[in-house]
Amino acid sequence: MSYKFQKLEIYQLALDYLDLLYELTARLPRTEEYNLKSQMPRAGTSTVLNIAEGSTSQTDPEQSRFLGMALRSLIETVACQDVIERRKYLSAEDLRRLASLVRSYSQKSSR
Repeated sequence: MSYKFQKLEIYQLALDYLDLLYELTARLPRTEEYNLKSQMPRAGTSTVLNIAEGSTSQTDPEQSRFLGMALRSLIETVACQDVIERRKYLSAEDLRRLASLVRSYSQKSSR
C-alpha cells in the first residue's frame, strides 16, 4: 500500500536530498557532532515529514502551510551549508551537489 505523498516528485526529491545530507554530514568533524552534524539531517527530515503530512490535508491552504514549513526547513539546511563552506568542512563539489538538489526542490515546490 502506498500513500499519495509517496508518489509526489517533490517528496522523492526531498528523500534524495536527505540521503545526501546524511552522507555528507557523516564526514563533518567530531566538533560538529551536536551542531551541524545533527541539525542538518533533522532539518532535512522535517522537510520530508512536512511534505508527507501536508499531503493528507483537506484544504489547499492547509497543504500550502505544510509545504511552507517544509521549505523553511530546507532553507535551514542551506544556512548550515553556508557555515560548512566558511569552515571549509566539505569540498566545493560536495556543496554543489547539495545546492543542485536544493534548486530542484525549490523549483518543484514553487509550482
